[in-house]
Amino acid sequence: MPDWPLNCPLRTALCVALLAGFVGMAQARGVSPYLPLSIEPEMERQIEQVLTLADKPFLTRPIAAAVVWDALPAACARDEALCRSVERYLRRYMGRAGVAEASIAAGHADGSARPVPNHHGLETESPWEASARVYWQPFDHALLTLGGVAYDGEATPTGSLLSLGWDFAQLDMGFRDHWLSPFTDSAMLLATEAPTMPSVTISNYMPLTRLGLHYEVFAAQMSGSDAIVFEGGLTSGEPNVAGLHLSIEPASGWSLGFNRVMQFGGGDRDDYSFGDVIDAFFNPSSHDNANDPEDSEFGNQVASITSRFVFPGAVPFSVYAEYAGEDTSRGRNYLLGNSALSVGIDFPLLWERFDLTFELSEWQNGWYVHHVYGDGLTNEGRVLGHWGADQRVFNDDVGAYSAMARIGWRPAFGGSFVLRGRVIENESYSAAAYEQGYDLALSYARPVGAFSLGGEVYAGRDVFGEDFSRVTAFVRYAPEGAAGMGHTVMSTASGRRERASGAELFVDLGVNANQVRIDLDDDLPRATSDTEIALHLGVGARRQVTERQDLGVRLEYDEIDGHALIGVRALDYRYRIKGPFALTGFAGAARYDLATPAYGLYIGAGAQWRGVLRSDVDLSLDLRYASKVARDDLVAGDPIGGRPDSFYDIASATLYLSWRF
Repeated sequence: MPDWPLNCPLRTALCVALLAGFVGMAQARGVSPYLPLSIEPEMERQIEQVLTLADKPFLTRPIAAAVVWDALPAACARDEALCRSVERYLRRYMGRAGVAEASIAAGHADGSARPVPNHHGLETESPWEASARVYWQPFDHALLTLGGVAYDGEATPTGSLLSLGWDFAQLDMGFRDHWLSPFTDSAMLLATEAPTMPSVTISNYMPLTRLGLHYEVFAAQMSGSDAIVFEGGLTSGEPNVAGLHLSIEPASGWSLGFNRVMQFGGGDRDDYSFGDVIDAFFNPSSHDNANDPEDSEFGNQVASITSRFVFPGAVPFSVYAEYAGEDTSRGRNYLLGNSALSVGIDFPLLWERFDLTFELSEWQNGWYVHHVYGDGLTNEGRVLGHWGADQRVFNDDVGAYSAMARIGWRPAFGGSFVLRGRVIENESYSAAAYEQGYDLALSYARPVGAFSLGGEVYAGRDVFGEDFSRVTAFVRYAPEGAAGMGHTVMSTASGRRERASGAELFVDLGVNANQVRIDLDDDLPRATSDTEIALHLGVGARRQVTERQDLGVRLEYDEIDGHALIGVRALDYRYRIKGPFALTGFAGAARYDLATPAYGLYIGAGAQWRGVLRSDVDLSLDLRYASKVARDDLVAGDPIGGRPDSFYDIASATLYLSWRF
C-alpha cells in the first residue's frame, strides 16, 4: 500500500525543495495521486468542504489525495457523514493498483453550440462524454496512471502520467491538469476550459519550512498554431508554456500565493536558451513586454496574486481573492497591467444540509490575445484560463465580468442536489454587439451500490443572444463503493460548533479624506483633485493567529472624487500591543469605478483603540494608498494618441468605528 495515507527564483524553488528534502529524506513520504478535475463535480465539492472544515486554505488544483486524507480527522469533528463519504472516495487510490474512476454520460442538446465551462473543451452539442483512470504503484515513490477524457470529436489522455519522487519533490510527466487559482468555477491564468496539455511538473504536496511553502514549476506544450509572428512574417509551430506557483501558509487558515505563466517559442521562434527563458520569465518588462515585437518580444506572460482565508466560526466560511495581470505596467515588474480582480466566498455547511458559494470576476481588455501569438493563450481553440473569455468573438480582447452562485442540498432521502447559475457580460466598447449571457444548471447524483447515478439539466442564453440547452444522464463506476451521501446526513447533535477564540466579524462606518493624482497622458499635465470628505463603509473577518497577532480580510467602499472605490484587503493584519491599542497594516487591490474599471495595488497602515465606547466597538485611523490605479483609453472622451492608458494615485485617511459581533 502507498505510504501517503499514513497517520534563480525558479532554481531557488527547486533548491529549497531539494535542501529541505535532504534534511528529512528518511521521514519523507512517497508520491501521491491527484484527484481529478471536472470529472466528478459532487466529489470535488465534498473535497473542498473537507479542506475548509479542516482549516486548509488551498490555492491550486488538482489536489493531492494525501492532502485530503490528512485533513479528514479535523473535518470529521465537524461533519462525520461528509468525512465518511470522502474517505470511501479516497480508498479507491490506496491500493497498489486499481481503477480510480470510470464514467460515461449521454446527453441531448438543443439550440446553439457553446463550450461547457471548465470541461476540457466539451461543447453542449456532444451527445456523449466519457472518462476513465487506472493506476499502478509498484512502490511508494513511483506511480503510473493511465486515463483519458473523450467526447464527440475529441479524446485527450487527461490524467495519464508517471509520478516519481517524494512529498517534498514530486515529478509528474504526462497529461496533468493545472488550475492556478483558489476559485472553484474559474481561474484567470490556467484552468480546465481547454483540453489538457502534455507537461512536466515538479511540486510538493507537503509544506516546507515554518512558512508552509508550496511550489509548483512546470513546462507544457500547446496545440499547433499557424499565426506566430517572426521576423516580419508568420511561422507555424507548437508554442510552449512555462509556469510557476509559490505560496505560503504562515498561519493556520490563511495562505498567500504568486503565479506566473509564460507562452514562448513555436516554429522558428524555438531558437532560445534556458537562460533566455529565465530572463524573460523574471524580467518581463525588459524581455517580454518590449516595444519591438519582431526583435525583442520573447513571449506572452500573465501573472496573479492569490489568497484564501478560512474563518473558524460556528458557521465556517472561506474568503478568497485573485488579482491578476495580462501585462506589466509602467515598465515595472511588480505592477500588473490589464488587470483582473476576482473575489469569492464559500460556506461549506449551512443549516446542516446546505452549502453555498458565490464568485465574482472582472477583467480589463487584452486578456488571452497577443500580437505575436495570433491564436493567443489558447489550446485546441479554447482559452487556457477563464471560461468567460470563450464567450466572445475569437481574438476580441474586450473586458468582461462574470458571476457564479451555487447552492448544494443533501436531502434526507439521500444523494445531493446542486443548483448553479452564471452570468457573463462583455464591455460595451467592443465592435461586436454582445448581450448579457447566462446559464442555469440543476444536477442530482446518488450512490447506488458500486455506482453513482445522476443527471443534469443545463440551459441558458449566450452573449450572442442564442438559446442553448442540454440534458445529460451519467453512470460512474466506483470500485470501492460509490462515494457520495447516502441516506445519512449529519445530525445537529454531532460535530458541535463554536466560534474559535479570537475570531471576529465586524462592520465599519466612518469618513475618509481623500486626494487623487491624475495622470492621463505623457503629453498632458498631471492634475491633483481637491481634498474631499466622504463616506467610508467596510465589512470584514479576522482570526487570532498568535497571542498578539491577528489576520483577516476586509471589503471596503469609499466615495473618491465622485467615483466609487472598492478596496479588497487580501491581507488585513493587526498587532495588539499592551492595553486597548493595536497597530494595523494591509495589502490588496482596489477597483476605481470610471468609464471602464481601473485597478491597482492597495496598501495602508493604521492604529486602533479597542473597546473605545463599549467592549465591542473599536475606533481606527488608517492611512491608505491605491497605487497606479490604471485603465486603458477605450471610450469616447479618453485621450487620443500618446500613451494608451491612464493612471490614478489615490491617497486617503480614514477615521471609522468598527462594531464586532
